[in-house]
Amino acid sequence: MAAAAAAAAATILELDPAHERAGRVIEDIVRLEKRIFPKHESLARSFHDELKRRNTGLIYSTTGAGDEEGVTGYAMYSCATSLCASITKLAVKESCRRQGLGEALLQAAVERCRRKQVQRVSLHVDPTRTAAVALYQKAGFQVDATLEGYYSPQRNAYRMYMDL
Repeated sequence: MAAAAAAAAATILELDPAHERAGRVIEDIVRLEKRIFPKHESLARSFHDELKRRNTGLIYSTTGAGDEEGVTGYAMYSCATSLCASITKLAVKESCRRQGLGEALLQAAVERCRRKQVQRVSLHVDPTRTAAVALYQKAGFQVDATLEGYYSPQRNAYRMYMDL
């Protein structure tokens, strides 16, 4: 119950690049990106370019209000075709994990894809990130394949999908 309450206390929003706070939100996300992902997996340097791509969206969670507001997590998705979309990033601030935010962000991103009438959502995840794999399976994603050396020569990835 505490996890559900924490997730409910967070605000889930879709980034509006024209909004006055968009720049600050992106800066917060880039900082999170740098802390969470290894340099070669981070989109920190190309985040702005990623957001400019057609059919790319960004969902984020915040807590607090006004100057105390801070990004606690984010999910980036891309609808490459009308048939298939990808969750390209999902991350939650370390101090905010295990509170339902990842699940809420994932659900929001999948729902945006569903509204665009996408038929399948896919993603890649390191099999050693067991909490992430469990989250995706709980949400209904299935392992499609193991991609050898996807992240690096010694790090594989599961390709997972969910039909909508």
